[in-house]
Amino acid sequence: MEQTLTFNLAHTIRLYPNKAQETFFRKACGCARVAYNYGLSEYQRIRKEGHKPNILEIKKKFNSEKKVLFPWMSETNKDANQQPFTNLQSAFSRFFKRQNKYPVFKKKGRKDSFYISNDKFGVENKKFWVPKLGWVKGAETLRFKGKIASATIKRKADYWFVVISVETENTHAACENQAVVGVDLGIKTLATLSDGKVVEAVKPLRARLARLKLLQRWASRKVKGSFNRHKANRKVAKIHYEIACLRKDVLGKLTTYLCENYQTIVIEDLNVSGMLKNHCLALSISDCGFGEFRRQLEYKSVLHGNTFIVTDRFFPSSKTCSGCGAVKEALLLSEREFICENCGMVIDRDLNAAINLRNYGLKQLRAVSPEVTPVDKRALVYSSSIGINETVLGEAGISACTEMYM
Repeated sequence: MEQTLTFNLAHTIRLYPNKAQETFFRKACGCARVAYNYGLSEYQRIRKEGHKPNILEIKKKFNSEKKVLFPWMSETNKDANQQPFTNLQSAFSRFFKRQNKYPVFKKKGRKDSFYISNDKFGVENKKFWVPKLGWVKGAETLRFKGKIASATIKRKADYWFVVISVETENTHAACENQAVVGVDLGIKTLATLSDGKVVEAVKPLRARLARLKLLQRWASRKVKGSFNRHKANRKVAKIHYEIACLRKDVLGKLTTYLCENYQTIVIEDLNVSGMLKNHCLALSISDCGFGEFRRQLEYKSVLHGNTFIVTDRFFPSSKTCSGCGAVKEALLLSEREFICENCGMVIDRDLNAAINLRNYGLKQLRAVSPEVTPVDKRALVYSSSIGINETVLGEAGISACTEMYM
């Protein structure tokens, strides 16, 4: 069974500009930064005078003054100094909705990027057309077919990328397996599934922490503003980029595997910001990327037609016995096995939580469709050996054990 959906998909492709093209990119990023800071400065000035700022009026004022104040902006494409005002408007909208902090001024070399509209950007195999510059080589071809909505060229860890947004009609095969799976996230193991499969945590930050500390210490000893300090910071940024890529790769493969093999996926509504206040576990929690895991599951479940269920934040998945339903008053983090005092069942605490999440999902489905079969409490079986292709999850791998709980 296949279903056709229309949505916007973004593809990030690395670029390989020559020195002249890289200079153009830096100038365009500078134009975008100056335009954004101009708009924010005018907004704050108008606010202090007691008037209500209007981003559109600020943009008109900027366009009337830029030829005198910033004549060098004509060397780059027009979108680079026009889109920042739209971004500023969006930033204030998110701030007033309490979704983000108050907008701040942009600094040179921090999150450099500039925008190109769809009618000025072109794609041909591994080449990408940038107005006033020409064709730029890329690492791969655009994998989505459809209308290009926009493109953003950005720099990260001294590498250049283009993010292409495409309006496309993609055909995704619906998951034939109608199984419901509960996914319990953790630190020791990244994810434990209710059918017993365990995904080990890669911990890319902890594995590179010693190297990162050394480079950061080396960079802090350089003279501020010197070329050597810039070179040292560039090495630190590349380590951070490597860590982010490894984490995103593991999470991407895991979430894709879940969406392709389970129709209904149930996870907890974790209070990640609250968990990070525990300084003993903050590094390990941030190294797992729980927020990124949920973000990817949310949009991939739409693409693949899955049912995605998030439990209540105070649902006691770890304290509840998956066999009899009894709830413990307290469960220490050091207790790695769940021992039920009511029925005597002994089970791994992460597996117990995952099964409870699965039961929660089945309960929600039965509330919508009574034909859903009830939970078979006897089928608490770990998978034997590694029964899934490890290439699906890359470095994460899948481990399993062969013990049955009745």
